[in-house]
Amino acid sequence: MIRLALFADIHGKFLLPFKLSHHYQQTTGQPIDLIVQCGDMGAFPDKGRMDKATLRHAARDRDELGFMDDFVHAKPPIAQFLDRLNLNMLCVRGNHEDHEFLDELERQSVQAAFPIDVYQRVWVLKTGEPFVLQKDGESLEILGIGRIGDRKQRPHGEFIQEYERQTLRHFVKDCLKNKHDPDVLITHDQPADSQRGYGAEEIASVLDQLAFTYHFYGHTGEAYQNNFADNGITRSVKIKELEFDGQGKLSEGCMLILEVEQKKGDKLFTLSPVLLNEIIHFMQDTWRYC
Repeated sequence: MIRLALFADIHGKFLLPFKLSHHYQQTTGQPIDLIVQCGDMGAFPDKGRMDKATLRHAARDRDELGFMDDFVHAKPPIAQFLDRLNLNMLCVRGNHEDHEFLDELERQSVQAAFPIDVYQRVWVLKTGEPFVLQKDGESLEILGIGRIGDRKQRPHGEFIQEYERQTLRHFVKDCLKNKHDPDVLITHDQPADSQRGYGAEEIASVLDQLAFTYHFYGHTGEAYQNNFADNGITRSVKIKELEFDGQGKLSEGCMLILEVEQKKGDKLFTLSPVLLNEIIHFMQDTWRYC
């Protein structure tokens, strides 16, 4: 069996998904194989390069600076914790990232995913290049589409880039030619919605052509949702932002567990929201010390 822990919109709280995954494993006895994160990591190595919205939030919440504080220069306690945990986090880009920083790392990488942190534990998946997780003869294929859509197709870093559209088109063409459907799609944005006028056309197009089992996304600020995509096949799941509420608690639907089991050539998928306030009890003021 392959087991993923899924998050979205961590906004600088890089350590929190690792801590939650550690406590989930300890509490349930069920090992996690990979952490998956659906964008708005808050990957800013330099406060001077933050966008205005992130700076506003950072003025009230130091956690927004978590990448700069904890993942650019090694801190021995964090390094030891991550080494013991031995888990990686696979992310797509959101709109709130230092895209010039990520662009340079992406250019240097020939793999589908590239590390961005000092511990080599946070990896960003390139748009349109599949990542295959393998374990004990089982496999799971993940496709990512980072950033957000823009109907004007402007070149700013937060928007899907032309080279990424080309990579996506080539990947979809190959899948259709070989009659192949990847297992999971992870994106930051949602598919384009003609009624409400936002979302990414690129995501809608991929979902129209390929039959993923699951699509996970964040970005919209909406609550956890699990519905069929417009293709009638894929389960399209909105993951709640990893934020603490007014009582200092984590909201329902901000950590999901996806289990994939291969039986007689078929893959069986089970998705469950983690009841964080019942089994882990992290609070905003104390989670770093747990």
